[in-house]
Amino acid sequence: MTDTIRLAPLDNAIQHHHHDYHQLVIGLSGYAEFEIAGQGGVVAPLSGCLVPANIEHYYEGIGDNRQLIIDLPDDASALTGMNRRSRALFDRPGYFSLDESLQHYLQFLVNEMGQASHAPGDLLVATLLSSLHARMNAPLGSSSLAKRASRSLDVQRLEQFVLERLDRRLSVSDLARLVCLSEAHFAERFREQTGITPYQFVMRLRLNRARELTTLTDMPLADIAERTGFANQSALSNAFRRRYGHPPMQLRRPSR
Repeated sequence: MTDTIRLAPLDNAIQHHHHDYHQLVIGLSGYAEFEIAGQGGVVAPLSGCLVPANIEHYYEGIGDNRQLIIDLPDDASALTGMNRRSRALFDRPGYFSLDESLQHYLQFLVNEMGQASHAPGDLLVATLLSSLHARMNAPLGSSSLAKRASRSLDVQRLEQFVLERLDRRLSVSDLARLVCLSEAHFAERFREQTGITPYQFVMRLRLNRARELTTLTDMPLADIAERTGFANQSALSNAFRRRYGHPPMQLRRPSR
């Protein structure tokens, strides 16, 4: 059985399911949040996640987003025969970032999908999986990521930059420009240093400020949402529930 490969956005509403095939998701633009067997993560551009078969998972696209999605049954040619080692990628859920070489390969694969005369063959998918497997199983310290200069990012400066612009739409490229790095290199370095993605970093600052305003003021939630960069009150409430486990109104003291 062959694999299924497609380019598609993910719904801007929380969905959950499981399926009897493995799935590889790579972000091309925008963001998506995943929770796979209780393991949460964000798929940003040039990063992705591995969803093993029959594992319950939740996902939600954030705004405009576009993902490369590959469905892989157990008997897919990219996981069998001489490619059987790649099957180990799906032994457990996981998240990853693409290095520069794989970024170029991804662009080539997406360009091939744009050709009306044909779709990418199994060999291209097998090469992608094999390359991912090699990188994710490389000895500690041997990857190109580990050999890069390890100059630390000034996270405090980035935090101040975000806090001064909470009511505006911010992108990873805005933060990357501040430290003079490409978007992909910045996202990779930031995640290595902090353990979270730039998107998660900005979202936490937005929600922390929203929680302060909800607790300490009587400002309407719609105004708080606008002041902290959410599209509307509903978007704030949904993000608040995912972060804190309850709606923001629960923090409001009952009026006398």
